[in-house]
Order: sequence, then structure tokens, then C-alpha cells
Amino acid sequence: MSYTAFIILILIVAVALVLIVMVQNPKGGGLSSSFGGGGAQSLGGVQNTNNFLDRTTWTLAIAMFALILLSNVAIPRGGDNDVNLNNTLEGIETTAPIENTLPSTNDSIN
Repeated sequence: MSYTAFIILILIVAVALVLIVMVQNPKGGGLSSSFGGGGAQSLGGVQNTNNFLDRTTWTLAIAMFALILLSNVAIPRGGDNDVNLNNTLEGIETTAPIENTLPSTNDSIN
């Protein structure tokens, strides 16, 4: 999949997530109260509607997280893709490590 397709999917999931969160009511009303209360009871009741909205919210959030991580793989990278690490230190002078110049002592106990 291309990067553009991931961006479009992320935007669709984001809009759906915003709509699902906006439909929810933290006081327990939510979607069931918008159907007139009594009519929603025949559709499964308040508890089933809240469970559906809660599961949908988590599913969309996990889907968005996964799409964002997967889109990182599809990002078009500029530059040379064939990196050759064998030639990276050409022309750079290196020096030997400095040897220990501290005098050694014979403080051992026999």
C-alpha cells in the first residue's frame, strides 16, 4: 500500500472516531437517549448501546494506532537507498588510542 492510501485510511478512521466519541454521553444517556429513550429499549437497551459504543471506540483507536505505525513503513524516503557502509570512513584519518602514561607502581603485598 502506498503512503497516500494510509493517510486516507487514517483520516477516515479519525473522523469516525470523532463521531463515535461525540455520540457518547458520559452521564449514561448517549445514543439511546437520542432515539427517544423508550424506543431504544427495544433495540437492546442503554447498556448494550453503551457497550457497542465503547467497543467501537476502542476498535477505532487501535486501528488508528496500527495504521499510523504501518504508515511509517510506507513513507517515501528520499536519497540513495543503497547505503554502502564500507566506504563511509574513506578519507578520514584515524589515530591509535593513547596509551596509559601513568607510572606503574609495585604496591602489591607478598
